[in-house]
Amino acid sequence: MKKNLLGNTGIKVTEVGFGVLTVGKTQLNLSVEEGASVLRYALERGINFLDTAEYYETYPYIKKALKGTNFEPVIVSKSLGLSFSSMSKAIENARIALNRDYIDIFLLHEVRNDPDWDYRSGAWECLQEAKSKGLVKAIGVSTHHVDIVAKTSEIKEIDVLFPLINFRGLGIRKGIVFGTREEMEAEIKKAAAAGKGIFVMKVFGGGNLTGHYLEAIQYVRELEGITSMMIGFGHHHEIDRILEVMDGTIDPEYKPDLTLKRIRIDQGDCEGCGACIKRCPNHAIFRNKFGIAEVDHELCLTCGYCAPICPVRAIIMF
Repeated sequence: MKKNLLGNTGIKVTEVGFGVLTVGKTQLNLSVEEGASVLRYALERGINFLDTAEYYETYPYIKKALKGTNFEPVIVSKSLGLSFSSMSKAIENARIALNRDYIDIFLLHEVRNDPDWDYRSGAWECLQEAKSKGLVKAIGVSTHHVDIVAKTSEIKEIDVLFPLINFRGLGIRKGIVFGTREEMEAEIKKAAAAGKGIFVMKVFGGGNLTGHYLEAIQYVRELEGITSMMIGFGHHHEIDRILEVMDGTIDPEYKPDLTLKRIRIDQGDCEGCGACIKRCPNHAIFRNKFGIAEVDHELCLTCGYCAPICPVRAIIMF
């Protein structure tokens, strides 16, 4: 697979990366052996870019996939930590868990609208120090927010950005309201012009756009300024299909089988606002005992009407 330079970092990454969250306990919950098998297959087929995070608890999958191999993938991890000490601990835990001297890329995870950036100044200071010590090679931010991309593209110490974008604009935020696809496109272009390396998430809108498989991928491939797209894989055949897209050999009429996929609500992301409950046409979403939205799969029509109105992109389909 084609490799691209990630901004000014000197790091080369494949046009498609593997979002390791998918194999972990909050989504497919594969065994370490099963998840590592899918990861290793991706590495064997040429994908060299892996995305994980402290919160995902997926380091064991990566470690097992790499065991006994000569693969040297580019690994990006992230932490939700606010303080210097919490970020320092996150970096050290990643290095130990992955048995690496350094982590290629480390990010502030899911930076939101102001004053979130200020709250995390200690963690950002730690990332800068870790880079100066060689514990990480490049640093930056992951975000769903247009305004954060705009802000961080002007901060010279930021090497990379990991924003959300897809052809329907699902999950894009701007301050406390929804942002648009066009606004995110414009800020990504500006950030790339400023030398930031940009790889993107949620190409399929958390799985809700998988039925528009080719359209979703082609949209991102054609965007100016994007180096790579992270996609979550759970099966070997999904890796085969993405490689066919990249080399132009896929059937132009290809449609993935969605019959076994279900709408789910990430219990770690949901804030219990109730917007999805009001929107569901079949009354399939309810508040559980924790006040968090949950799906009754006996009633769910898998229509996806709930996904666009979720303010925190907690509604996924897999």
